[in-house]
Amino acid sequence: MGGILVIGSYNRDTVLRLARFPAPGETLTALGMAQFHGGKGSNQAVAAARAGGRVALIAALGQDEAGEAAQALWAAEGIAAQAVQITGAPTGAATILLDAAGENQIIIIPGANAELNLPIGFPPPDDIAVVLGQLETPQAATAALFRALPKARCMLNVAPAAPILPELLAATDMLVLNETEAAILAQREAAPADLALALAAETMREVIVTAGALGAFWARPDGVVIDAAPPRVAITDTTGAGDAFLGAFAAFSAEGLAPERLLRQAVTAGALACTEAGAVPSLPYRAAILALAK
Repeated sequence: MGGILVIGSYNRDTVLRLARFPAPGETLTALGMAQFHGGKGSNQAVAAARAGGRVALIAALGQDEAGEAAQALWAAEGIAAQAVQITGAPTGAATILLDAAGENQIIIIPGANAELNLPIGFPPPDDIAVVLGQLETPQAATAALFRALPKARCMLNVAPAAPILPELLAATDMLVLNETEAAILAQREAAPADLALALAAETMREVIVTAGALGAFWARPDGVVIDAAPPRVAITDTTGAGDAFLGAFAAFSAEGLAPERLLRQAVTAGALACTEAGAVPSLPYRAAILALAK
């Protein structure tokens, strides 16, 4: 089994629980507040490690308490973080509004994440099977890493939705995004399977579109699409569900699983992440994923 290398963000998440989201100009009183580890890169690295992957991480932190907490998290999760960069900017942060139905709205302050770079001559870890990046850190750094590992499966989480640099797309094997992000990228509304097929044909890359309760749709440029529906779970908080999906997908992909089984287990991981509050606390472990996927 090959290793997994994640390049991406770390944020300290502040979650505000609300009965409902505020209307424009409206002030609401929160029902509660909590802080968690967050950031798509860090979350996906933790999710991959908990799913059984051998994970290394490239990220940028500030010289502050949040940065120290991030490094302690990665050490506890068994994630190799020797390539983490310490910058003069503060560690990234995010404010998450969570309503009574478990849906969320998120505002990100990039901080150190915006300064992440790939040093010239960076030696990637040996035996990397999967490389995973997102759009919360500079695209040029992700493109450089993808180019440095041409034999690995390079997966790009197109989140938050934004135009992809041509050099990054050229080095990417697979795009993964949710249905909202897919509609933004495709510039039209459509069913998730149709969006996946359209983006695969347009980019000539494999595309996975995740769609909550509908599951996930994996399309190839030749028009082949497979899908997997999630198991039924009691939803507490959807924060981190996409990161759980991606981390598990990367971990099981590094094991060489067949596409149908791989997608089913990743969708199961995403569903399990909806059953607990907070991004990192909700990321499921391998045993729970395999048990529910059966």
